[in-house]
Amino acid sequence: METSPLKRRLSSPDLESSKAMRSTLILQPNGGSPLLMLSQEKEDGYGVYNPGDDRVYETKRDLSGYRFLGSSRQWFLMVDSGLKLYIIDVFSEERIIDLPPLESFKGSVFRIERVGENVRHIFLSDSSPGLVHTAEELRGVLWVDDEKNGNDYVVVWVFERSGYIGFCKKGDDHYREIKTRGDDVRRELRGDYDMVLKGHDLYVFATREFVRHLDLSGGHDGGGFKDVSEIHDFPMWRPSLSMDEHERISQNKVISSSQSIAVTRSGQVLLVYTYELITSDSASQRMFHLYKRNPNHLVRKTYDTQLVEVHSLGDEALFLDLGTTVPADRTLGIEPNSIYFTRGHRVRHKKTACLHICVFNLATKTINSFPSLSNLNLKDAQWFFPS
Repeated sequence: METSPLKRRLSSPDLESSKAMRSTLILQPNGGSPLLMLSQEKEDGYGVYNPGDDRVYETKRDLSGYRFLGSSRQWFLMVDSGLKLYIIDVFSEERIIDLPPLESFKGSVFRIERVGENVRHIFLSDSSPGLVHTAEELRGVLWVDDEKNGNDYVVVWVFERSGYIGFCKKGDDHYREIKTRGDDVRRELRGDYDMVLKGHDLYVFATREFVRHLDLSGGHDGGGFKDVSEIHDFPMWRPSLSMDEHERISQNKVISSSQSIAVTRSGQVLLVYTYELITSDSASQRMFHLYKRNPNHLVRKTYDTQLVEVHSLGDEALFLDLGTTVPADRTLGIEPNSIYFTRGHRVRHKKTACLHICVFNLATKTINSFPSLSNLNLKDAQWFFPS
């Protein structure tokens, strides 16, 4: 697919002399190389960072007034301040997909109504009002296949503590419901810490730290999806931290932690735990731990659901924003056995986690950052791969 270029963002000291050169200073995205979508605190502050040349470029489309939720290739799931959802190709001025309004949601417990620029849940049973939600509280994931199926897509979103997940696919004029609570959801699979979408497969990290696997391909009874989750046994056990890790934690202060999931190229689900530490000299550090289910405990006769720690990703790298691993390729700027990170979660209890753009090497336990980005007043960032 042909992609449009991005303009390079020019610094103010040579602004006048560079006006005539502006259209010639362009970035031609290299398919397979990771880029960072940046959201700055300023109203007009959107840009794309290219680690290959350590520069920030303007998006060709004006994205002011939007907040990004998720991405698939160069397509981003965006929400505006009025809670209207769009799918936007950030390299094109024309390619944009309008999504159904949130009020089109068809659920079994709630309906959604507009309250100014916000939305409110209304109980179907007695029409009593529920919580009011703003655009800042919405989370979402996206999958787009624009090569084979003519912009086939799946959109999944959730308001925290709402009790359900909404989703739609290409051709839908409304959002369908996936319950996250209630008697018809197995208790170990209730809630939603995190979501990963790979094609029509949705993985939901439940609040009891089990993983729910849903097939959204359609043609299923019960609202267009099928629960294909593994059968789990209680409880879920994580192995103890090493003595070195215990000592590191005891000597420092853990100021935040987060839990998320990722799915490898082979389909293995990983549980990812991150910890932000403050050392005695007030420096910030970060720890990462990856776990997977013990293959020896996947049979139904075992009582416990055991986890084992993953110490190596081999020749793959994990991009936590996308929830997936990709083949390592240093020529494309993708380091093997590494975790590419921006923040632990985007919304949790109406607060966003601190931004920390870095690459963590699992073998050496070292972190590489991007010093030039520290000069920007960033509100959010997300890794993505253009086609």
